[in-house]
Amino acid sequence: MFPTRLTVDALDRIQDRVRRRLLEQGLDALLTDSPEDVAYLTGFFHHPSERPVAVWLDADGGTVLLVPELERENAERQSARADIVSFPEYPGVLPPFRFLAQRVGHAGRAGRVGFSTGMTWERQSAAFAELDAAEAVPTPLVTIARYEKLPEEIALHAEAARITDLMLEAGVALIREAVAAGGALPSEAELASHVGGVGVSTMYDEHDDVIVVSPLAGGLVYAGANSAYPHGLPSGYRLRPGDTFMLSLGCAVGGRFVEGERTFVLGTPTAEQRRYHDVVRVAQATGSAAIRPGRECRAVNANCLDVIRDAGLGDYLRHRQGHGIGLGMHEPPWLEDGDPTVLAAGMIVSNEPGIYIPGHAGYRISDSMLVTEEGARPLTSFPRDLDHCTIDL
Repeated sequence: MFPTRLTVDALDRIQDRVRRRLLEQGLDALLTDSPEDVAYLTGFFHHPSERPVAVWLDADGGTVLLVPELERENAERQSARADIVSFPEYPGVLPPFRFLAQRVGHAGRAGRVGFSTGMTWERQSAAFAELDAAEAVPTPLVTIARYEKLPEEIALHAEAARITDLMLEAGVALIREAVAAGGALPSEAELASHVGGVGVSTMYDEHDDVIVVSPLAGGLVYAGANSAYPHGLPSGYRLRPGDTFMLSLGCAVGGRFVEGERTFVLGTPTAEQRRYHDVVRVAQATGSAAIRPGRECRAVNANCLDVIRDAGLGDYLRHRQGHGIGLGMHEPPWLEDGDPTVLAAGMIVSNEPGIYIPGHAGYRISDSMLVTEEGARPLTSFPRDLDHCTIDL
């Protein structure tokens, strides 16, 4: 069975990485309530709610995980890499963060405490009313630490990519079976349900201790004019001969995401469909070659999307080339004109140029790319060219 949880050693290396960044920024401790940060630092995955769950990381050593009492046993069962402290309930007779302040003691009166930039004003106020820090400093340091994946994390992403490819194959197979049977073709919703089921069942059949996050497996399925909406949701629309359709799929293994997207044509492609598909395929290949260490995200994005603009299809662009992937399906850095982040080995980013023609269809091809010392390689491997993405009738 494939192991989905990081080892104690890997979690310790992650915490050490963040502590080094704390010291570099002159911070004495870190507080974060981001569910993804909590999972990254401690290995504890939970369903976020109004009840606070937060991690306190001291620069000098020591990690404390604050959870509601109803999550304490769950955190213990997941072997959270932290000292666990719980509060009875929310909002509580005593404020939840008072229990954290009591546990960290003098550390709660540290000089400079960094907090995650995504923390709400309400949560910041509640926390620092109890922790009594001399200075509370917003910092994205955990987000940035998450950019470069450990080898153990890359293995989880690679397994997610394998399953994503299986889901793409399952979607194509379902349509081909319907064509061969001569009956009704599947609807967008039926396709989405089928491929998601394949992904989830594969995990439970082959993985040890499945970590459930949202979404665990699935994605967006849209056909014909519906696919001209970049993030359109699956509907009851039933595929028809001649349709362009998109399988925009992905899954998470050990909480680490991958996405893989392909655009298909149902029946013999028209010259128009082939032109649109070929331009996006060339743009995606150009974007893949542009992703390498030392390059700025904005420059990579320009290289990729300029292919579409130079082909005279720039009016159909609706979004950037891609984004970072990790414990979030969408996370920084961003392959976009406004992001100067320099790519480095160990990062994983999507490469997903697309065009969207109102009233006709959308065309997008996406792979999750691992940045390596030499360049980058796709984790997903389903064929990208139109000949392989045509379903004969």
